[in-house]
Amino acid sequence: MKKSLVLILVLIVFAPGSVFSHIITFKFGPFIPRAQYEVRGDNLWQIEFDQMSFEKDDYINFNLGFCFEYFLTKRISLVLSVDRYKRNKSGHYGGYVGYYGTTLGTDDDFAFPDIYGGEFNPRHSFSVSITPIQVSVKLTPIERAISFGSFGQRPKLIPYIGVGIGVYLWNVSLQGEIIDFDNEWTYSDPDTGVDVPIYPILAADAHEKNRRTVGYHAFGGLMFPVTRRMTFELEFKYNLVKGDLKEGFVGFEKFDLSGYQLSVGINYWF
Repeated sequence: MKKSLVLILVLIVFAPGSVFSHIITFKFGPFIPRAQYEVRGDNLWQIEFDQMSFEKDDYINFNLGFCFEYFLTKRISLVLSVDRYKRNKSGHYGGYVGYYGTTLGTDDDFAFPDIYGGEFNPRHSFSVSITPIQVSVKLTPIERAISFGSFGQRPKLIPYIGVGIGVYLWNVSLQGEIIDFDNEWTYSDPDTGVDVPIYPILAADAHEKNRRTVGYHAFGGLMFPVTRRMTFELEFKYNLVKGDLKEGFVGFEKFDLSGYQLSVGINYWF
C-alpha cells in the first residue's frame, strides 16, 4: 500500500514535468532478479532457493514504468523514470516434513527428514518489491530527437544508450514457518533405534520495510517510428544495487536488488 502511495506521489510531483518534456514513455516488461551471493550460507536469496521449493525463475515478474525525457542537444537527453517490481511466492521446505508438538508430547513443532510421513509441510512466503526512481543521461549516436516529432522528418530507426543513478525503494518480507537449523535436537526412532536429527519449527514474520538505497544502471535500445508523434521502443536495462539488511534479517550479507529489465514501450513526442 505504501509503495502505491509513493508512486502516486511521484506522479503528482513530476506530472508537471510532462509540460516541459519532449518525450513521454510508458513501458512494460519482465524484471529478472540477479539474486547473486558472495558467502554461501549468509545470503537471503541463496538460503531461500536452497531450502525452499521455489527457484530464481519464480521471481521473474512483469513491471510497469514511465519516463519523462528532455532534449539537451540533438544527441543527448535527460531522462527521469520510475518502475515498479513486486513478487511474492509461497513455498515449502524441501527434504523435511513437520510434526505437531501435541503428537510428540512437546510444546514445539519439529521438522523431520521426509523419510517420515509427517503431519504437515513447513512453509512460508517470501516477498520482494523494488521501485527505482532514476535519472539518466541518454545518448543517441545518430542525430534523431530534434529531427523528429514536431521538429521535422522522422528517421527510420532510432538507436540509443544511456547510464544513470537512482534511488531504489524496496521491501523484503518473510511470513510463515521457518526451520531453525541452528538448534539441532535428536529423536531416537523406536522402530530402528537410530538417532535422527530434528529441528524446531518457528513462526516467522520478518520485514525490511520502506528501505532506500542508491544504485546505478545502464541501458540500450531501439525506437521504431510509427506515426509523426509516436514510436515503439525495445529496451534492455541493467540495474546494479545492493541494500543493507538491518531490521528483520540482521546478520545477512547485503541483499542483491540488481537485475535485468526487458521492456516494450510506447513513446509520445511533443
